[in-house]
Amino acid sequence: MAAPGFWTRPPGRLLRLVGPLAPGVRRRSRPAAKAEVPVVAVGSASLWGTGKTPAVIALAQRLAARGRAVHVVTRGAGPAFRVDERGHAAAEVGDEPLLIAAFAPTWVAARPADGVGAAAAAGAEIVVLDGGWPDSAVVADVTIAVEDAVRGFGNGYAWPLGPLKRRIRDAFGDVDHLLTVGPAAAQHAFSARWAADVPCPRLAAELVPLQTGMDWSGLDVVAFAGIGAPERFFATLAGLGATLIRAQALSDHQEMTPALLGRLEAEARRAGAQLVTTEKDAVRLPPGFRPKVVSLPVRLEPADWAPLDALLP
Repeated sequence: MAAPGFWTRPPGRLLRLVGPLAPGVRRRSRPAAKAEVPVVAVGSASLWGTGKTPAVIALAQRLAARGRAVHVVTRGAGPAFRVDERGHAAAEVGDEPLLIAAFAPTWVAARPADGVGAAAAAGAEIVVLDGGWPDSAVVADVTIAVEDAVRGFGNGYAWPLGPLKRRIRDAFGDVDHLLTVGPAAAQHAFSARWAADVPCPRLAAELVPLQTGMDWSGLDVVAFAGIGAPERFFATLAGLGATLIRAQALSDHQEMTPALLGRLEAEARRAGAQLVTTEKDAVRLPPGFRPKVVSLPVRLEPADWAPLDALLP
């Protein structure tokens, strides 16, 4: 989401006075349901992008590698249904569920408990509940929070005065592990600023480009991205040696209209450049346009899997 500028600035006098009164995002009042299978809830205290989707994919892959029949459940509209990665479009199910479905059986449901029940009935031995914290409709066996190490908690206040869904002093009491996503310098800065406010164990992780055999060095690209922090995608491309002719930041989940894609294609053609986007944005492209675009996949890599391995059911 596009964050107001004051969410990231040091609070002024007025904000320091009224900030502690900010209510945060309203929580559900109904009791959480108990699932038939173990549930790993994954969520963020922040309203901006944190790397949650790559974390969900990484956890699902890790559990599958241990021989578990793992399904993912995410919140959507209507009764529970399983995402068909080949038959559904992003406009029908959402770009994140469609991306996750390439890695694990994925269910969308307005009521997460229904999604977990459907997954269990379909053979799931364990469920990763995307968005299952902090407002959980299902009792979690393990709760993992994912936060952006670069932006941290912004000004430290709850919505609408800051980026947090809860006041920071109330945010992490029910979390088993905090996963902070970002490079080493950002991890150190996060520790210095926020470690005292987070009572649960913390593990650093990075989003690392997947080696696909693509040689980016010296390649002219027209890049576009509609994710939480598009500038980091562009920085990743530059770090791989690509020359960015244009870096078009889109809003999160922005529709890929024919006019938008036509402009990007025309610019790439004039410059003799390659169109490049993220994996998540690629699933929103019209089928006929996808062959014209290269996606750069990234994977979440924790500094050490051992703490999470010991935690996971």
